[in-house]
Amino acid sequence: MRPLLQRFQATFGTPDPDDIDGPDAIPYAVLRAALAARAGNWPEAVRRCPDSDLDLAETGVVHALAVGALRRLGEEDGRHTEFGTAALAIVLWAHLLDEDDPGDFRALLTERRGAPVPDELWEDARRHLLGRITDLLDALDVRAGRDVLAAWKTAWEAERATLALGLSAVGPDGLIPVSRAARQLLAHGQRQALLDAYTARHPDTATWSADSPAHRACADLIAQALAEQAQDRVRAQEWSEALADFRMAARLGHTLDSDQRTAVVRAGKNVGRSRTGRGYSPITRIQGLEQAHALMPDDDALAAELAAELVRQGRKVFHSDPRQSRDRFTRALLVSPGDHDARTGLDDHLRADLRRTVDGEQPRERIHEGRVRELLLRDPDCAPARRWLGDHYAEQAVAAASDGRTAAARSAVRDMLRYGGDGDPYEYDEEDIDDELVALLFHAALFAEAENPRTGLERRVDLLSTAVGVAGPAHGPVREELDRAVLDLAEHLEATASPSDVIRLFLRDLLRIGVSARFDRTVETAYLRRAEIREEKGDFGGARHDRACAARIGAGLPDQGLLFGPAPGSDSHDDSGQGALF
Repeated sequence: MRPLLQRFQATFGTPDPDDIDGPDAIPYAVLRAALAARAGNWPEAVRRCPDSDLDLAETGVVHALAVGALRRLGEEDGRHTEFGTAALAIVLWAHLLDEDDPGDFRALLTERRGAPVPDELWEDARRHLLGRITDLLDALDVRAGRDVLAAWKTAWEAERATLALGLSAVGPDGLIPVSRAARQLLAHGQRQALLDAYTARHPDTATWSADSPAHRACADLIAQALAEQAQDRVRAQEWSEALADFRMAARLGHTLDSDQRTAVVRAGKNVGRSRTGRGYSPITRIQGLEQAHALMPDDDALAAELAAELVRQGRKVFHSDPRQSRDRFTRALLVSPGDHDARTGLDDHLRADLRRTVDGEQPRERIHEGRVRELLLRDPDCAPARRWLGDHYAEQAVAAASDGRTAAARSAVRDMLRYGGDGDPYEYDEEDIDDELVALLFHAALFAEAENPRTGLERRVDLLSTAVGVAGPAHGPVREELDRAVLDLAEHLEATASPSDVIRLFLRDLLRIGVSARFDRTVETAYLRRAEIREEKGDFGGARHDRACAARIGAGLPDQGLLFGPAPGSDSHDDSGQGALF
């Protein structure tokens, strides 16, 4: 190769060693790359060969290096995986076969033929050579299992189109970035190949998003491909598939243009339907209309169509699947807030729930108070709603009174009278309201239910005690009922609990000494039994104190105040509290 080097020196001179990027250095760089390739050192050839200003290099050297690179790729010993060599072949051949012929390749061929190359022969030969290179790269891609986004064929076509491939940018994923490969495929009508390759790389389409780092580089290109595919599917009357593509394109950041909006409306009107009517699918139709509505939420016609379909299906499963029916009506109201049919459907469900609740077939807690009151605004004569609200406020009145919230209890009684009574609640004065509250507490006490007898008896005592507090001394029957409830609880505690439990009930001063002989004997017995227990534990002071209390009760003294001082030797934290009362 020395004569060749001498020829270069005679023609171009000796390059300045300090100007390695200057134009004089390019011919030598290409020549040295060719020499390295001839010696079999292809990595060195790739490293030395520049990827720009190749028109400054000797055309014959560029051609020799390009031919060698192509032959290298065609070898069957596995070297076709050399990305750098592929990039070198693509760059050099794209330069040589450029339509503008910047390297004067045609002149080189003329010189070697000894005659000019006719225009028609030149163009045919050029197209033939481009096709052979394309076929070779495609075969190598197939052999290596590369998809179109990493294919050398794609890089070759992109280089011919844009002259953008750089030898320094070669990476492990392909000769050009994925985004550039996607743009090349989309621009040259290979949309399906692009979508197939991208889907194979990212099979979980639920993760496709313009904000995702994994999809950001190609989001706009894939979205464009999907939108174009969706329009093709609309033309083919593949409505569901078209809407799914439009929806995916929107997730990748695509904005519908006017033609695409028209396509979405057309798909929404026809999805789930067929020309004959036999292929009607309500599920497919609702899902498709939901996608169309999500794509165009400002389109009133689509919203109305979706709401109508939801109502239609809600009515269809009203009795067979109430939950789904209710969900359909609720969704219809969200889509079209003023839809009368959807509101009527929900009201019908609420009426049915109210009837079942009033009849004791389902728990009251499943119904929301606000919805019942709204129903009464639309249907003032709805008897189940009035009955439910009356019972609801009655329960609230009892609960508030039991918690000591008398004002809230009275307000709940007025609400009960407003919805469940026959008259105007404001015609009742405070004494009348209290009488109603006492009646509610009394009734609740009579029918108090609990998990076990003791809890039920305690609940009954608490309710009647609250009623007595509200009623005052004027309601003798309530007082008598409380006395009976306290006696029943005391006897139950005597049989099933500890003496201290009986004593604690006694110390609440709900039933005083001398009113009920049975109650007095029960409390006296409890003190005596606890005295025995304390003696067994060595608490002799506590035992004496309990016996003194028993004797005092047995004597029939009505006063349950500070009859005695603290028991000698008793614990100041005694659970009964009788140290403070006796």
